[in-house]
Amino acid sequence: MCGVVGVVLPGGGHEAAGVAATALFALQHRGQESAGVGVADGGDLMIYKDLGMVGQVLDERRIPSLRGELAVAHCRYSTTGSTVWENAQPTLRLGPRRALAIGHNGNLVNTRELLDQLHGGRGRLPASTDTELLTALLADEPAADTVDALVRVLPRVRGAYSLVILDERRVIGVRDPHGFRPLVLGRITASGDAPGLWGDDTAGWILASETAALDIVGAEVVRDVEPGEIVVLEPGREPRSVRYADATPALCVFELIYFARPDSYMEGRNLYEARRHMGMELAREHPVDADLVMPVPDTGAPAAAGFAEASGLPYREGLVRNRYSGRTFIQPSQSMRQRGVNVKLSPLREVVRDRRLIVVDDSIVRGTTTKQIVGLLRKAGAKEVHLRISAPPIFHPCFYGIDTAIERELIAATHTLEEIRAFVGADSLGYLSVPGVLAALDLPYDRFCFACFDGRYPEPVPYDVEERKLMLETVGA
Repeated sequence: MCGVVGVVLPGGGHEAAGVAATALFALQHRGQESAGVGVADGGDLMIYKDLGMVGQVLDERRIPSLRGELAVAHCRYSTTGSTVWENAQPTLRLGPRRALAIGHNGNLVNTRELLDQLHGGRGRLPASTDTELLTALLADEPAADTVDALVRVLPRVRGAYSLVILDERRVIGVRDPHGFRPLVLGRITASGDAPGLWGDDTAGWILASETAALDIVGAEVVRDVEPGEIVVLEPGREPRSVRYADATPALCVFELIYFARPDSYMEGRNLYEARRHMGMELAREHPVDADLVMPVPDTGAPAAAGFAEASGLPYREGLVRNRYSGRTFIQPSQSMRQRGVNVKLSPLREVVRDRRLIVVDDSIVRGTTTKQIVGLLRKAGAKEVHLRISAPPIFHPCFYGIDTAIERELIAATHTLEEIRAFVGADSLGYLSVPGVLAALDLPYDRFCFACFDGRYPEPVPYDVEERKLMLETVGA
């Protein structure tokens, strides 16, 4: 996960950090552990970062002091390294060859190999993330400039990385050859819908994880950054493209099922409509006699609407979500996820009491959150609870930017369908199939990574799966 933003805003009164922070608000769902911004004014480069949500870290007290025409911003969901201040991003490395700040969405799979390439694996990095390691490799690479360093280093890097990179003179966007994680390029114009963020004569460029981040600052979508592409943004110039690897596209399909905002667009699809169609396919695959269809808010709502539409059953809201709670799935520990459900959701007793419910959610990972939700509905008086999941069962861990850990923590990998149903306490359980997902998207299988569902990893993965998150802490690097 993680959310990244890069902004070039010449003539904008040094407001690039403000625009980047505003765009990052639209990506808060992608990471809740820390946030930060880096700025440059053509010479000096600095960052500010801290643990906490975007609004807590990048508030009106901090942004005015972060002046420059260039900025990158990041919100973190940890997949490598603990949740500590040192691991917040953007990372920063000041020379001797070049100064860099980097925000990274994704996860590398050859971290040990890369560590050995950095001074023979000796010495200690200031943080324990693969992003810090990548930053050090790029900063130390003997090359003419940052772009040349990227062209030399990136062919040695394997895994998922959508990057925003800041040096003294430019912002650079990079997407790995598979394009596991999204990255989109947009144009900021003086006629945007967010007046006051820049001067009347200002035009600039923005990179972001999702189109929703462009919308919030009034930017127009230009195109996706292509897998295997470097996009260079410099003040007063059109974007420059550098191809460093052949594209073998494998966008994470979970982005379309769950992670990204429903108002974003990916692969030419509006994600609300894509998820609504997943719900319709789910109703065709797993019909059930019931009184109403309800979502697990908020991410289950589009699929629940599609299920109700296809089944002809009424759609009702049966759970109220505390709007000030975060996303349960991306909490960094299981105990936090369990406590999160109790403060996040409350049943509407008048809606669910004595009713046969079809409850639609986007996924089941470990099963404990789903069990708590079913328990809440039972306690509120539901007569029957039929679970319908708008994603296939998750059998395999993700190595490309999702903290799903190891197989034994994935309930579908260790239990049959009937055992899962019994564990969560539902009357019936049905998952959308992989063909059902593809039918809803109307796109071919080979455009996506389905590895968490079918085990076909586009990029070879490490064997030390239990150590990978804290790898750079345990090896003493």
